[in-house]
Amino acid sequence: MRNYAELIAQELGLKVKQVQNVLELLDGGATIPFIARYRKEATDSLDEVQIGAIRDRHLKLVELDKRCATIIDSVAEQGKLTEDLRTAFENAATMTELEDLYLPYRPKRKTRASVAREKGLEPLAALIMSQNESNLMAIAKRHVNPAKGVDSVEDALAGARDIIAEWISENIPVRNRLRTIFVKNAVIASKVVKGKEKEGAKFEVYFNFSERLDRAPSHRILAVFRGEEEGFLKLTIAPDEIRTTDALKKHFVKQNNLCGEQVALAVTDSYKRLLQPQMETEMRKIFKEKADKEAINVFVTNLRQLLLAPPLGQKVVLAIDPGFRTGCKVVILDRQGKLMHNETIYPHPPKAEYRLASDKLKRLVLQYKVEAIAIGNGTAGRETEYFVSKIPFERDVQAIVVNESGASVYSASQVARDEFPDYDVTVRGAVSIGRRLMDPLAELVKIDPKSIGVGQYQHDVNQTLLQESLDTTVESCVNYVGVEVNTASKELLSRVSGIGPALAKNIIEYRNEHGPFAARSELRQVPRFGEKAFEQAAGFLRIRDAANPLDFSAVHPESYHIVDKMAHTCGCSVSDLMADAEKRKQIHIEDYVTDKVGLPTLSDIMQELAKPGRDPRTTFDVFEFDKNISTIQDLKVGMVVPGIITNITNFGCFVDIGVHQDGLVHVSQLADHYVSNPNDVVKLNQKVMVKITAVDLDRKRISLSMREK
Repeated sequence: MRNYAELIAQELGLKVKQVQNVLELLDGGATIPFIARYRKEATDSLDEVQIGAIRDRHLKLVELDKRCATIIDSVAEQGKLTEDLRTAFENAATMTELEDLYLPYRPKRKTRASVAREKGLEPLAALIMSQNESNLMAIAKRHVNPAKGVDSVEDALAGARDIIAEWISENIPVRNRLRTIFVKNAVIASKVVKGKEKEGAKFEVYFNFSERLDRAPSHRILAVFRGEEEGFLKLTIAPDEIRTTDALKKHFVKQNNLCGEQVALAVTDSYKRLLQPQMETEMRKIFKEKADKEAINVFVTNLRQLLLAPPLGQKVVLAIDPGFRTGCKVVILDRQGKLMHNETIYPHPPKAEYRLASDKLKRLVLQYKVEAIAIGNGTAGRETEYFVSKIPFERDVQAIVVNESGASVYSASQVARDEFPDYDVTVRGAVSIGRRLMDPLAELVKIDPKSIGVGQYQHDVNQTLLQESLDTTVESCVNYVGVEVNTASKELLSRVSGIGPALAKNIIEYRNEHGPFAARSELRQVPRFGEKAFEQAAGFLRIRDAANPLDFSAVHPESYHIVDKMAHTCGCSVSDLMADAEKRKQIHIEDYVTDKVGLPTLSDIMQELAKPGRDPRTTFDVFEFDKNISTIQDLKVGMVVPGIITNITNFGCFVDIGVHQDGLVHVSQLADHYVSNPNDVVKLNQKVMVKITAVDLDRKRISLSMREK
């Protein structure tokens, strides 16, 4: 059995003890957010990314060992397992290395080589491979045996070459050398499938395409794979055939004689028939996985930025889901996001009840003391924003455009039906828009991240890996911010460390039956909320106005006694200590270090005492589009307009400039200097100024630039 901790520590550049402790904590049921936040002494303050890397590599090594055990059993059953071979299998560092070792022993279907062996041609193949025989034709003639299907000398030589070709294809050094050639020199090329030119027009750029595989960006690799999958493109991956076979011949052809000539023929055959297809399959897998990871990383980065977008906070919100023919659905939400009122107005054609709609909104704003108006950015969004901006409200109220991507998915979901069984999808959609303004994280957790519209080729990547990555990101964000247990939805609670859907349901039911939780300790009364769940979850759950002020902080209950001791030392209460910076200055955290609690945890406690329950997200900033443009027809090349970044990909970013069609800032137009990763330059929801460089009305494409020159 491998020493996982040592291997992982070496690969990731960490200490063995750090890795051992992480693996033990994970094995004990601890979550990554919990380990990163509350077990810093055990890990030497590793962050969530590092802990996740340890977990993922450990899973890969376990998978490798399982496959190794299966292979050893298979070779043992064949009676071919030696101690040296067992050791080689057990020492294989990668799945590729392991499978290469197993290749000669893998049970095969009937092959040309196996047929040749049945004809008794293996001795001839071995003699040719040695390249020392000067009278090859005479020896080959001895292997002619019509009874076995060897009718001529050429038949004998062809069968021997088939065996040699298989030997070459199973030669580990050759396979490794060939992998290097493919990785460094292979070209990915695509051509249109004959007769599919019209149907596959969206892939026209790839109808006669080629590029060095190692230089092809992930989005192009995924694009050509999609074109092939949909039947519009033929795809090949290979280096230059002549140069590659010449390199292989130099390795195997040792003599300039008839035997050498036969080996050279076998090398060419082995490459074309066996090695090239095998290597192409490997390259497809390797570069597809690489492209998947890059695309998923883009998605994850965008999703994290979207989930951690600044909240407006607890305000009375009037939310509008805009529409033309069907009208604009209006809802009023109280400060906790509870639906108080809904109705429909028709300020736009065909009804165009401008005055009536205006009067209704004025009345609602006054009646419910509305503090903000949320307007969805979909169909009729800009027109509705303009309409609202002209209304002379009798109280100060700010109208804010909200990205409504995914709101329609939520409104038709079971979650929305459970929340609002007596309302239709239009009401639910408007509620989602309003709540998204108040707290994006709390509302977006109810929607499948794949429906939010911030991905890149999300349907082409490994769906299992994508889902795992998105789930990890959502959970990381939820635990980073913390959750108010008395107002959180089941969906939000289920993302808290150690809880999950079943326990979240129990918490909601307990809350409904017994009223709001008064203290974190009361969570232990929830059915199935055991000590392990309490340990994992308690620090991330907040209880506003609890008797113990620490219950609204990120200080874990296991550390309350430390804060009590600090307060006692200062001769004050915990509340006084949290309120008085001068008293906190009297604390010397070194005095509270123990064998279990170190400076990292104590430093976190002091930060939390200074700002208990502080929302780590940035402050909400109001954004406004250019009031002079509302449709793509209003755009002119050279205009500089405000926009908000809605999606980031490897080839650039998309910007909403308020014309119902996002424009693209190509990666070459992001900055005056070279940009390899757009996320290094821009962030999701970032407010930017962009220059219109091209407008294609027919295809509804807008090209933008953020370059100053």
